[in-house]
Amino acid sequence: MSLNLTIRPVKADDYDQWLPLWAGYNTFYGRSGPTALAPEITQTTWDRFFDPNEPLYGLVAESDGKLLGLTHYLYHRSTTAIGPVCYLQDLFTTEASRGKGVGRALINGVYQQAKLAGAARLYWLTHETNQTAMQLYDKVAEQSGFVVYRKLI
Repeated sequence: MSLNLTIRPVKADDYDQWLPLWAGYNTFYGRSGPTALAPEITQTTWDRFFDPNEPLYGLVAESDGKLLGLTHYLYHRSTTAIGPVCYLQDLFTTEASRGKGVGRALINGVYQQAKLAGAARLYWLTHETNQTAMQLYDKVAEQSGFVVYRKLI
């Protein structure tokens, strides 16, 4: 089944289709109901995509005018490379489009953007319970072996 898929930068008029994808992503990671992100975080995230002074970018997967997925990424400095490093922070596809190459296409879209930006590497994290996504990730990248620790401020 061909999706006639296009991976492209998010546009201002994508908001109404982007928002349910963003909500689905946050729900998947338990950020809904009482633990939902504050609306101002969502609005600030959206606004950052269009601010040339921000290092945050968004790509969407589109097929026949409908958004099937999103990915957000940013660049940062590293002590182990001269060029920037690209962090793929968010990746989400509609349930109906899973297993059809949308996630892979979004990752490849970020990879191409990172390559154009002169990034030394592209990396991302996922939760250890996200076995479905890890099946794809194991095919397109290598697991670094690092364990992530965090302390909220």
